[in-house]
Amino acid sequence: MVKNEIINLISTQGGRVGVIGLGYVGLPLAVEFARRGFRATGFEVDERKAATINSGDSYIGDVPASAVSELVASEHLHATTNFDELEGCDVIIICVPTPLRKTKEPDISYILAAAGEIQKRLRRGQLIILESTTYPGTTDEVLLPMFEEMGLKLDEDFLLAFSPERVDPGNPQFHTDNIPKVVGGCTQDSTDAAAALYGQIVGQVHAVSSARVAEAAKLLENTFRAVNIGMANEMARLCYALNIDTWEVIRAAATKPFGFMAFYPGPGIGGHCIPLDPHYLSWKARQHGFDSRFIGLAEEVNSRMPDHVVALVVDGLNDERKSLKGARVLLLGVAYKKDIDDVRESPALSIIDRLRAKGADVRYHDPFVSEIRFDDAHTESAGEPLASVPLTDDELKTADCAVIVTDHSDVDYKRVCELSKLIVDTRNALTGDVRKNSCARIIRL
Repeated sequence: MVKNEIINLISTQGGRVGVIGLGYVGLPLAVEFARRGFRATGFEVDERKAATINSGDSYIGDVPASAVSELVASEHLHATTNFDELEGCDVIIICVPTPLRKTKEPDISYILAAAGEIQKRLRRGQLIILESTTYPGTTDEVLLPMFEEMGLKLDEDFLLAFSPERVDPGNPQFHTDNIPKVVGGCTQDSTDAAAALYGQIVGQVHAVSSARVAEAAKLLENTFRAVNIGMANEMARLCYALNIDTWEVIRAAATKPFGFMAFYPGPGIGGHCIPLDPHYLSWKARQHGFDSRFIGLAEEVNSRMPDHVVALVVDGLNDERKSLKGARVLLLGVAYKKDIDDVRESPALSIIDRLRAKGADVRYHDPFVSEIRFDDAHTESAGEPLASVPLTDDELKTADCAVIVTDHSDVDYKRVCELSKLIVDTRNALTGDVRKNSCARIIRL
């Protein structure tokens, strides 16, 4: 049986593992397999990324350059733009982006491109796993027919499974090796082989009955977060209208030891997962005549938060008898979350758009993001690029309003409070004595 052949290769680290896409998901995965003794090959269309890896360096913050250098030197890891090397891989894992079209519908073109490269070189004895987040049915309705077109049969010649990526960039507690892995194959043999593979690098593997279940589980994870963040954001807007401290309300509710899980408001949601994944689920629901109203409402609430942040800036300036037009507004942080350099879908981009449209002079400081280009495919923003400015005393003093959009750890918020006139804090970064001893007027989300 092909299953037994593949599992035997996996159990002895004798197989070669290929990872298509060396981004935030693919590179840590390839490194982890290489660390466990497998020969890992990373496939990239970006020659610069492949060259960086092969030189022993890293462009992902969660992957130390020292680890890459050691694995490249030992010949356990290498990167390539030559997809002909797929034929030599016993396991092929697809880790490519799954964005949305402008119509908010799934765009699986990157998956199809990767699958097309595999299809040309598919041979007997290979296990293919899709990790890219997608709608339920992609693995068995889209990929399986493509591969069987080559005359090979599932279970007899090759195996096919889905295992959703679970990464949290910048999280020091959770990494590839200590995050449980969900695995669902198109058949039981595929599930068994994929579970055996991931069992080599993670402590816990949770096998499910099908690829569809695994695909749906991933969408539920992120839709759960989007919906609950939407609730927190709506509560924040209500508390602002009622002149109640949102954060104090959440802290009080969180003392309940059962039936409550704390979620926190913010300037909007960003990153590649939470803003996009619920749309994959609601799109699939529409294909079956189901109206996912709850998901749509959460998206509506979350997408309005940049407008609310701008309204807080306007209110604060009005109280100082100033107009937003012509005012200097300094954003502190533009990455979508703290202590990383990723600006994909960051609410900061929408906030900048709105402030610029109202005539504000917008500047930003972010120790992780040196420049924002608004023609980037990941954004819907427009306008001239912006470069991060040093957080000097003069920069803080001359700003009419400072807006904390991303609460990076290495920003001196005490100094920000001492030198700024007006601060809009969207992340509850100013707490305790920092807030109490502030010379600035502080408006909190």
